[in-house]
Amino acid sequence: MIPELRLVRRRLSPERAARDLGRARPGAIVVFAGTVRPDRSAQGRVLALDYEIDRIPARTRLAELLREAHRRFGVDRAVAWHRYGRVRVGDVAVVVGAASAHRDPAFRAARFLIEEIKRTVPIWKEVRARPARRPRRPPRPRAGRGGGSRRARRPPAARRRAG
Repeated sequence: MIPELRLVRRRLSPERAARDLGRARPGAIVVFAGTVRPDRSAQGRVLALDYEIDRIPARTRLAELLREAHRRFGVDRAVAWHRYGRVRVGDVAVVVGAASAHRDPAFRAARFLIEEIKRTVPIWKEVRARPARRPRRPPRPRAGRGGGSRRARRPPAARRRAG
């Protein structure tokens, strides 16, 4: 397995990525970790995301992106790791990073990697959510008892007599 490229079910460690990138003793290390957020969706509050990967094309595309990051930005090392299967809220789903002598190429390479992974790698996600609560309706008035004062409900003739 190429250490810079991982498609795994187990938890990802951004700290481990930083250590791996730091082995080359660069001047700059940039690591981005994407986590699952507890957003609200049409299905309700997100509890987890189920990631599905077309493994062979995904590995091929990730390898191409890593080579492109090295070529385009001149980084010493780069990593692109993605989980598949169920990833719960708060857990890391993707890690990208780059190491370079200077910060600008490292930042640019890491940004390039995450943007291109999201755009071009065959990885799909399905939201797992807690169903949304239905909004509470205001109470309905009881039958025969409308709003307003008694005076307003009396027939016009009765109003004149009471006055």
